[in-house]
Amino acid sequence: MDLKSGYPYWAIKNGLMQAFPKLDRDVTCEVVVIGGGITGALIADELAQNGHEVTVLERRDVGWGSSAASTALIQYEIDTHMTDLAARFGEADAVSAYRACAQAIDALEGLADAVGDVDFARQASLYYASDEGDLDSLRREWEMRRQHDFDADWLTPEAIASRFGFEAPGAILTPQAARLDPYRMAYKLLDRVLTVGGQVYDRTEVATATPHAHGVTLTTVSGHSLDCRHLIVAAGYEAQSWLDDKVAINRSSYAFITDPIAPDVLGELASTLIWESARPYLYMRTTGDGRLLVGGEDDDLDIPAQRDQRVGEKAETLIAQVEALFPRLSLNPTFSWGGTFAETDDGLPFFGPHPQYGPRVHFAMAYGGNGISYSMIGAGLLRALIEGRDHPLAELFSFRRVGD
Repeated sequence: MDLKSGYPYWAIKNGLMQAFPKLDRDVTCEVVVIGGGITGALIADELAQNGHEVTVLERRDVGWGSSAASTALIQYEIDTHMTDLAARFGEADAVSAYRACAQAIDALEGLADAVGDVDFARQASLYYASDEGDLDSLRREWEMRRQHDFDADWLTPEAIASRFGFEAPGAILTPQAARLDPYRMAYKLLDRVLTVGGQVYDRTEVATATPHAHGVTLTTVSGHSLDCRHLIVAAGYEAQSWLDDKVAINRSSYAFITDPIAPDVLGELASTLIWESARPYLYMRTTGDGRLLVGGEDDDLDIPAQRDQRVGEKAETLIAQVEALFPRLSLNPTFSWGGTFAETDDGLPFFGPHPQYGPRVHFAMAYGGNGISYSMIGAGLLRALIEGRDHPLAELFSFRRVGD
């Protein structure tokens, strides 16, 4: 599956950070994680740091799938409003999902401090109403968050114009967001897996996975076998090909990044992630060296060759949207790209076993706009399942909700 088009910034900036070997022997271990992107790396690190014997398999070079194209929006806010989740699953579950995403940011900060040099920094998040028609739902969302003690302020049009320099009918401002280099983080975490005795192999593709009573037997395309007690499929948007039932819709999203921009020109953009209520939504955030990263213009296209052709046109549209909001900015994209992402019907992820494979094959589908926050939650959730412990979100984030 071709997951990206154009020139994703993270891979160009960082290059091939570390060489991992190709699997050339048979292996027996406790847990196999399929997927060497940010999701697989977070899960493998969580397990390895807590005493589990882990082997990671990646069919490309590490980080070269969708993680290389990720724009890494780190936020607790889910693409589906808390109010809408409450109407569908009940208020307690909706609040639990949002609160877990907020706690995930704290956990990510701790990990980033531990591995170092992954461009992690706290940001604010400004979620603005795209037009008057979205104002009431956005205000109800803010009221529910405040009711449950989430740190969030309501900004009037005057406050938005004064502080951020653009016009919008209203907005929610929260201090709970962050930035991150997801590609670099994946490499650093997988290196940590090696230091505690785990194994990481790239350019190693799985051909078959056969569950049985005591574990799972895998065979690779090159003919080697792996026997494990648990398998975690953290293969990003490709993981859907493992399932007969469709649980998400693959789409394409587009992004560009600028050269560094002076702090006085960026203003509040230097420390604030900005996104809108329209769907699909325009969003932007900065990097540690002052580059502006802009994304959006999502479409239903999942044909790589056609996505390739749209990157330039989509970047120009995104530039026009940002410059309409911020006339002081004159943007020149240094790199632009497109990538595959997936959306679930309710905006929530899937973690855990699927009936098609039984209890020893777990899936990690951290789909949605805050997939890295979801992945951090999923790392702890999957560890709890493997260790036979309860987790407060195991039911809500399971495949059992598909038929609800």
